[in-house]
Amino acid sequence: MQDVVEKVYEQVVARNRGEAEFHQAVREVLESLGPVISKHPHYAEDGLLERIVEPERQIMFRVPWVDDAGAVHVNRGFRIEFNSALGPYKGGLRFHPSVNAGIIKFLGFEQIFKNALTGQGIGGGKGGSDFDPHGRSDAEVMRFCQSFMTELSRHIGPNTDVPAGDIGVGGREIGYLFGQYKRLRNSYDAGVLTGKGLAWGGSLARTEATGYGTVLFAQSMLATKGDSLEGKKIAVSGAGNVAIYAIEKAQQLGAKPITFSDSSGYVVDEAGVDLELLKQVKEVERGRVADYVARRPGARLVTEGRPWDVPVDVALPCATQNELDADSAASLLRNGCAVVAEGANMPCTPEAIEAFQAAGILYAPGKASNAGGVATSALEMEQNAGRTRWDFATAEAKLTGIMADIHDSCVEAAETYGRPGDYVLGANAAGFTRVADVMIAHGIV
Repeated sequence: MQDVVEKVYEQVVARNRGEAEFHQAVREVLESLGPVISKHPHYAEDGLLERIVEPERQIMFRVPWVDDAGAVHVNRGFRIEFNSALGPYKGGLRFHPSVNAGIIKFLGFEQIFKNALTGQGIGGGKGGSDFDPHGRSDAEVMRFCQSFMTELSRHIGPNTDVPAGDIGVGGREIGYLFGQYKRLRNSYDAGVLTGKGLAWGGSLARTEATGYGTVLFAQSMLATKGDSLEGKKIAVSGAGNVAIYAIEKAQQLGAKPITFSDSSGYVVDEAGVDLELLKQVKEVERGRVADYVARRPGARLVTEGRPWDVPVDVALPCATQNELDADSAASLLRNGCAVVAEGANMPCTPEAIEAFQAAGILYAPGKASNAGGVATSALEMEQNAGRTRWDFATAEAKLTGIMADIHDSCVEAAETYGRPGDYVLGANAAGFTRVADVMIAHGIV
């Protein structure tokens, strides 16, 4: 069966040249599925593997817009509608200069299995643009979003494709995108986007969900060893939405997060992160991590290296793909780190993952540990469909239950296929079989 998997991977590389991140994501999933295919060879029949690695639809479009000085700019927009076996395509929009077809494709592929793990009846997709909102005025961001949605609107809908936010796309951007969608379609389809403002269809706990979910998953892993996050030192990367709320939930559970970062470097605050100050700097002022250091006695900014050089018990990479490499993994292990849970999408390189697994520490892949965001997005869709809104406690309780179910599904699948404690195999096997069984039921489409 390994020959079958290798053949599919070679086809992916040949068809998608230069898309290294997509190749990496496909290899990570396919290589771990060997025990699944061996036990259930029908999953390799009728081209199922070949179909699951090929997007159902790939959309690329021009996005022209005008800046405040009157100059015209042209960016590129993407939407990869990868797999709709379980429900409408669901996945975020990323606005960042690094965005290209390969990155969106890797994110969409990961989204298939992440969404399947939630059990919420949503397919996998992803989108975005190489537009950089950083440093742009609200008016410039609005004009870009309106141009972007002018094309995207014809491809999405509450029962077709439901985008959300991601890097560079927060509440401001979602608001502009929804306003343009409503204007073009002459329809108040609140369920067409998630991550909305509370006054117009958003869900309580959605802002916190990805970070909270990552920490809840780490707590569940530790519980299998009779341990908890209480008293643990934690290194967090990033200083965006996921990182901030991972820090918040970790503090609620008695842990001490001591790092966070952005592109200028990372902050070490041995006294424990001052969460309110961090929120003020990043969420209100849209500042840099150096602004936190300037106002926090005892905190220091490190511009060389990465937060993984700091001795901690738990690492939560919450920034971007491939941020934690083999050297960083070696540093974490050398300093006694015993848990790594991914808050970002594919933040650990294959070499880092191999090192964690070889060392026998608890390691959770992002498709499992950061699924809380999309799970709560699905809960937002549910509220929109019923024109209701739950209170924070209700939404958080549902999130907590979903993350516990995802953890247990990973554990059960890993045991079923002969590798107890292997969360990579567990997540991939559980997500894949849920999607594959429905694809088989739907026929060759």
